[in-house]
Amino acid sequence: MIPEPASAGGSAPGQRVSLPTIVREWTRIGCIGFGGPPTHIALLRRRCVEERGWIEAAEFEDGVAATNLLPGPASTQLAIFLAWRLRGPVGALAGGACFILPGLIVILGLSALFLANHPADWVLGAAAGAGAAVPAVALNAAWMLVRPSWVRMGSKRAEHTRWLAYALAGGVAAATIGSLLVVVLAACGAVEISVRRPHRPRRQPDNGTARAFIPTAAGPVAAVGGLGGLAWVAFKIGALSYGGGFVIIPLMQHDAVTTYHWMTNTQFLNAVALGQVTPGPVVQTVSVVGYAAGGVGGGLLAAAVAFSPSFCFVIFGGPHFDQLRTNQSVQAFLTGAGPAVIGAIAGSAIPLALALAHLWQLPILGLAAVWLLGLRRGVVIAIVGAGLLGVIAALAGAPLNH
Repeated sequence: MIPEPASAGGSAPGQRVSLPTIVREWTRIGCIGFGGPPTHIALLRRRCVEERGWIEAAEFEDGVAATNLLPGPASTQLAIFLAWRLRGPVGALAGGACFILPGLIVILGLSALFLANHPADWVLGAAAGAGAAVPAVALNAAWMLVRPSWVRMGSKRAEHTRWLAYALAGGVAAATIGSLLVVVLAACGAVEISVRRPHRPRRQPDNGTARAFIPTAAGPVAAVGGLGGLAWVAFKIGALSYGGGFVIIPLMQHDAVTTYHWMTNTQFLNAVALGQVTPGPVVQTVSVVGYAAGGVGGGLLAAAVAFSPSFCFVIFGGPHFDQLRTNQSVQAFLTGAGPAVIGAIAGSAIPLALALAHLWQLPILGLAAVWLLGLRRGVVIAIVGAGLLGVIAALAGAPLNH
């Protein structure tokens, strides 16, 4: 069970922690949280459960499970939830902001460097090298999710057949119709709800989960350019994308490159790489897209819109997280959408690889694939190492996109 925020003092789990403490600790995690959601979860658990004893271990795991049921960046929502649990809505706002802001500041600074009109050759080389590793990072992210999703689907042949079908649908959608990817995810979840729903004379009430993803189809709002278009793209990322992390890539790539022409494919690869090597949530990539669309103001707007749903989900929905976890329709939806998400993450590697502009980037991609998929080593080192190889290539006279 996930209780309301406690107000009792003392050192027992559930105590009401002071606001300055939350600001200090969540800022620290936001500054050192390199490595994506696994790192964020480990840091939050160490601080809240093991070192300070603010949260019971079982309650922490419930929080992880509940936030993974929500669309948007799960580790960010976990950070907001834990701060809400310890200090209520004010704590959620402060903790979430402190978790997000360090990475946002860093990524906007790097955006100014890498998206400048006339960057130095070594900057272009670093960007091209880091971008070359991104397709391998996508494949690695997908592979890490396969086993738990496969087990969750079940052990029957029909269940495994559906898993493969959902994964294939997600992969094809990500590689071909990125703007409509979330509709495909919703369809897979809806099919699984239908398959797993008990056959009863009385129809079960619809909890609205599947419908929550459908508005990402192109519509009147998507046709709005400028700040309206940027806000719509950021909203889709923050509120309507299940899976977080790399599943947002095909959604953003189509809008940023094809629909609105805010950046080139090469610049988008740079944006994804920056989202991987900066601390905090990977969804910070949307800030780079915002910067390309409207400078620092665009980056701040994109971040504000993309992360606002996470705060709303936790502040208004936190007391109901336990009901969400036990809802059979929600569980069925996620069981079907999960394989489609994995397929989409893997499928995003295709357009990302096709965006590589130079042959010398291919060996770097191969080395990154060996490092990540063969040796099972860290993503941050892969991106940084690829960037260094890109600098060497640039200094040696390799062709660059000026």
